[in-house]
Amino acid sequence: MTVGDDAEKAGVDSDMRIRYADEEQPQESRRRFLHRKSSVGSLYIRSARRIVPPETVLPIAYRTLSYNVEESIQKANETPLKGATQAVDGISELDWHLIPIDNIVSRLNTSVSQGLSADQARKRILEHGKNAPTRPHTEWFRKIMGYFFGGFGILLLTGCILVFIAWKPLGDPPALANLALAIVLLAVFFIQAGFNAWQDWSSSRVMASITTMLPDDCTAIRDSATVVMSAVELVPGDIIKIKQGNKLPCDIRFVEVSSDAKFDRSILTGESEPVDGTVESTDKNFLETRCIGLQGTHCVSGTATGICIATGDKTVFGRIANLTSKPNHGLTPIQKEILRFVLIIVSFIASVVILVVVVWAAWLRKSHPNWINVPLLIVNCVSVGIAFVPEGLPVAVALSLTIGAKIMRKNNILCKSLATVETLGSVSVICSDKTGTLTKNEMFVTDCFAGGHEYRADDVKKFLGTACEGSNSPNNALERTQVLGALCNAAEIDASTLKLPAQSMKIHGDPTDQAILRFSESLEPTKELKMKWKKVFEIAFSSKNKYMIRIMAPVPSADTENAEKHTEIDGSIAALSDMDRESIERAKDKWSREGKRVILLARRDVTQAIEDSLKMAQPEKSIMDYARSDLTFVGMWALIDPLVTGDFKLTAQAIAVDCGIIKSSNTVVHSIDNLRRDFEMEQHDQREQRSPLVISGPELITLNDKQWDQLCTYEEIVFARTTPDQKLRIVKEFQSREKIVAMTGDGVNDAPALKAADVGVALGSGSDIAIEAADMVLLDSFAAIVEAVKYGRVTFVLTFCKGPVLANTFLGIPQALSSFLMPEMDVLLRPPRNQKTDRLVNGRFILHAYGFIGVYECLLSFVMAFWYMSRRGIPFSAMLLKFGKMDPQYDPAYVTEISNKASSIYFVNLVILQFFNLLATRTRRLSIFQQPPIFNKETQNPLLFAAMLFSLMIIFIFCYIPGIQNTVATTTVPVEHFFLPIAFGLGLLLLDETRKYFVRNYPKGLLAKLSW
Repeated sequence: MTVGDDAEKAGVDSDMRIRYADEEQPQESRRRFLHRKSSVGSLYIRSARRIVPPETVLPIAYRTLSYNVEESIQKANETPLKGATQAVDGISELDWHLIPIDNIVSRLNTSVSQGLSADQARKRILEHGKNAPTRPHTEWFRKIMGYFFGGFGILLLTGCILVFIAWKPLGDPPALANLALAIVLLAVFFIQAGFNAWQDWSSSRVMASITTMLPDDCTAIRDSATVVMSAVELVPGDIIKIKQGNKLPCDIRFVEVSSDAKFDRSILTGESEPVDGTVESTDKNFLETRCIGLQGTHCVSGTATGICIATGDKTVFGRIANLTSKPNHGLTPIQKEILRFVLIIVSFIASVVILVVVVWAAWLRKSHPNWINVPLLIVNCVSVGIAFVPEGLPVAVALSLTIGAKIMRKNNILCKSLATVETLGSVSVICSDKTGTLTKNEMFVTDCFAGGHEYRADDVKKFLGTACEGSNSPNNALERTQVLGALCNAAEIDASTLKLPAQSMKIHGDPTDQAILRFSESLEPTKELKMKWKKVFEIAFSSKNKYMIRIMAPVPSADTENAEKHTEIDGSIAALSDMDRESIERAKDKWSREGKRVILLARRDVTQAIEDSLKMAQPEKSIMDYARSDLTFVGMWALIDPLVTGDFKLTAQAIAVDCGIIKSSNTVVHSIDNLRRDFEMEQHDQREQRSPLVISGPELITLNDKQWDQLCTYEEIVFARTTPDQKLRIVKEFQSREKIVAMTGDGVNDAPALKAADVGVALGSGSDIAIEAADMVLLDSFAAIVEAVKYGRVTFVLTFCKGPVLANTFLGIPQALSSFLMPEMDVLLRPPRNQKTDRLVNGRFILHAYGFIGVYECLLSFVMAFWYMSRRGIPFSAMLLKFGKMDPQYDPAYVTEISNKASSIYFVNLVILQFFNLLATRTRRLSIFQQPPIFNKETQNPLLFAAMLFSLMIIFIFCYIPGIQNTVATTTVPVEHFFLPIAFGLGLLLLDETRKYFVRNYPKGLLAKLSW
């Protein structure tokens, strides 16, 4: 029997064998906050900060139901549909769990040891199809209605209908200008619907491409070789190998399971307690027997081998998915913000329209009946309303999120839903965890301890060679460590790479196991060694136990004398002296301080009593008790490893310094002693939070609420030796203190915390459970999360400048352009957005847009229009309060001609001022010289100038094409009125630059408080 264990967990017992430290950990003093509903059909994850339905997270395309399918269908509909009845009957007729394994092998024409041949697999994929569910039905009617009437579409259509009514039948005579306005509004209505459809198609394509990039590999046996292949290519008869952390890719009949194999079926049953896996049937019900593994469930511990019995729509998951898949009709946070803004705009429109109607009805209609008639009143009200409406805002915001997701994808960051992009901008705490998160996840052995001596990895081969030649030196113990490292190991070498050098071999398994097996292989080929020994029993490594147990027995046909050579140390087994214990502890502490993971190897011969216990139904407890005493120390390995929650405290601190989490190795590091139990917030010294804090899992569970309050104020925190429950608690404690938490992880033990976090971030190389629990996947490295947070903030920041778009926004085109802008240089230096208080549109933003920019542009445009009329002999005083009854010396035809020219000047002036508004609103705080739109690769945006050219083209269409001129009453514009607005635009830039200067330099001043 061989036993692998973390050295930090092991000490040296008084009986001169390895003794395990604290077996039982104290219970947590606080109740867990995360509650997962276990009712039928529920997979809602509830936390203090969010409720996330599974439909919003790709790639799952089904709701969760209990395995009591009949009851679920009856609750949904007392009269089951024919398809539903057939699906239930189909499940009840399945007999894969009732027939012997040999019969299953014959029925599927496969071999447990050799798997299917390539030719068989090709034929079966043509017969059974890909292992993928049929896409759910798309509700096209609902989608199309959303395209047309979502956002401001209903307002545009209402205005269009009212103007048509003003043209006919109310028009007397019908005004051609009203017809033209109605047609323009109708065109805008259809164009914004087209943009909505295009954006939806574009974002769907982006998210679909992201889904295809998510890992979906599985391990199978084909042509007698173990291969890693896409789960989509599986066919009935394939032999599948399952290990801890895997999601079952299809329905499986188990043919071999480890004693500790457990499967989480909560996604089907709602029950959080994992169930054991068995080879023999335990129930006549296909959905309840434990010899069947169901697609979509997860292996939470142990290993298993099974035969694929169903794929695609023929799996239980596929059958239920076809009955229950429904799109999510809830609103995402950003959609709620858009709806809120729409309501604000509608309230503005209603207020102004009511004011206009009241003034007309109470005064103008009586005192000046010929000034505004009913058709003109309708047109004026519609014009006022449309002037408030930013028609392209919903498209622009969704487009911004899509662009953000696309940019992240280019940086190997995959967001499963667009809502995740927006939430990233609010993240205030990042909890980073587990092997490979902070480094490349390429572990390798650096040191070895055996026979009382330390060796560098490069020297082990040399000393092992002398031992193999019969040397009597203590270095013979190295051979023993190599044997244990190869046998007590769950990793496997890919058969296709066996002939390659050890460093080039492809190895599947846990990174720690991979590193040890690769090093063992580099010392001595392990293939023959593994053929001489067979695994009898195994307890897989878990984050709770911190050890792995494997019982090995010689293969009957093997040369047992030769096997003894690999298992016996040279010379007798000596008792560990105090000096031996000190040297072991010294090596362990030294490696931990250097940031290395330490693995201890120990062994014990199996007695007859233990062999008998293996025949029991559940031998785990007796085996674990047996393996905790009378062990023989063999050696230790040191591996280079990233920051790992299970690491020794010194290791975690050393790696945190190396990664920059703790900014200086000379900084005074705080511990639990610095967290006062009688703490009050008023007494807290703000300087303390600038020091790093290092705390272990056992210490963590002793903290009270006041200590948690202190802990959450630290900027640099390292948690060491934490369990999955403790990780979950860390996330919940931060969330309960108004923090938006992103959690990164890649293991099974990270899944609860990933689900509970506001943004779960998994590594692409992580387990299937972690990837499915996460909202975002990093394909490259942890460093990419910086880019993710940056573009998450940019997406929300830039949506602020999309709100108040006046009448001349040209169908929403310019509104979306800020999505293409480079992020402000200081975007990561600002505090994260508060989801409760920082709105998409707030009072300060409305003040800036309507009170400053809007007033400035509107006032100057009016001045230019009336100045032109004054130059043409019609002073402003001649029109003031005349209500159409001008003095007789003014020719009505001439007044109309000059008024049309002035209106065109107003239009041109407003458009050109918008150019400078666009340049000014690219940043909220930084100067245009700090964030130049040209001549700087990091900040330039050529699309800005393309938008300006497009706007000039719109001016040309409306003001210079004769047919349109006559219809909408526009004229050509004098050339000087194209240049005068440039001066006003520069003035706008100067005023906004002044505002930004005071905001940057006086952040607590009055102007900063009023600025958006």
